[in-house]
Amino acid sequence: MTERSFTPAAGRFAPVRFYDPVVALTRERLWRSLVAMHIAPRPEDVVVDVGCGTGSLAVLLNRVEPRATVIGVDPDPEALAVARRKAAAAGATPEWRLGMGDAVAGIVGAGTADTVVSSLVLHQCPVPMKRAVLTAMHETLRPGGKLVIADYGRQRTAAMRLAFRFVQLADGKADTQPNADGILPRLIAEAGFQDVRESESVATLTGSLSLYVARRA
Repeated sequence: MTERSFTPAAGRFAPVRFYDPVVALTRERLWRSLVAMHIAPRPEDVVVDVGCGTGSLAVLLNRVEPRATVIGVDPDPEALAVARRKAAAAGATPEWRLGMGDAVAGIVGAGTADTVVSSLVLHQCPVPMKRAVLTAMHETLRPGGKLVIADYGRQRTAAMRLAFRFVQLADGKADTQPNADGILPRLIAEAGFQDVRESESVATLTGSLSLYVARRA
């Protein structure tokens, strides 16, 4: 996967401008608040948002702790343009970097982040890319640093599996089905993270969304 080969934020069939209305179907305010709670940014922390998309989470984290350095990384220039406008309107000052998730360690510096976070990204990636992104996240964190991921996890009920078909239509079944089968905790551990756990599960109109937390040893 290269900078010319990625699934856009709103999926294969929709322009970026539709992303924010679509993501609202995922009970966005609830799970973004839970993500911010688990990150709990402190002054002087470096927080890297991998696949930041239109910047909602990076802006929120910057507003929660303005003295932290929040860096949003995304391969889509159109999404980053929306993120910059959103930040300016909110009076927030995250940094924005163009690049793929598997290159994040080179973009922001290996061993420099206190927290690396990603939301609604990995379900769009083929399994080899999921592995590569998680490995790059591990490399980006300082020893003892924290990983927080919010994404579609195991779809445990028939209702959630049915709802998740909307996501699979937009992002493709081949990339999304491993998430629905519950692959992420294993991939996180295989990337070198410790204390991997699913801390939250949020039922949405588009399937069950899980929050995973872990640490670099």
